[in-house]
Amino acid sequence: MSLKVPSIDRLAHELSKLPGIGAKTAQRLALGIIKKNEREVESLREALQDVKEKIRECDNCFCYTENPKECDFCLDPKRLDSPILCVVKSPTDIAKIESAGVFKGCYHVLHGCIAPLDGVGPEDLTLTELIKRVATLSKKGELIEVVVALDADMEGDTTSLYIKEILSDYEVSVTRLAHGVPMGSYIDFVDQRTLGRALENRVKL
Repeated sequence: MSLKVPSIDRLAHELSKLPGIGAKTAQRLALGIIKKNEREVESLREALQDVKEKIRECDNCFCYTENPKECDFCLDPKRLDSPILCVVKSPTDIAKIESAGVFKGCYHVLHGCIAPLDGVGPEDLTLTELIKRVATLSKKGELIEVVVALDADMEGDTTSLYIKEILSDYEVSVTRLAHGVPMGSYIDFVDQRTLGRALENRVKL
């Protein structure tokens, strides 16, 4: 879909390259930007520039940060003594887990999952760095559990099994988030795969 206006079409095309942004959404965003005043557009430009200039990956967990070396999670003294390391797919997953207000341990960001059909292998993720962290922490007796918090899909399952295998030589317990019937839902409306997972992950009352 094109408005036959080169500058608008170019902006929409660039916006459509962002994850989750289709052609129609990109065009709506482009038209929305046109309606902004110069100050708002300049603020957007500065925000984009700041992201590119200031954001980097944490040297330890690979979450995004503006700090020179480690992120705020890795620098939090209350988390340094935690015996639990949570493995996530992306930094946005950390934000979601933190919003639950339950987990107080450390994180490790893979920046993706193993997906052979998309050409993503173990070497494309931070799995080597994960092994090094686990080896160091377990040797010091500072780590007893690695929680794999990945999506309940084929890529997540494949990556979870791979992590379990590569960490099998270390004295750590590898667990995964429970998957099953969501809170407040009815069994009648739960799909077969989710119900199956719920039965596999059942807990004692």
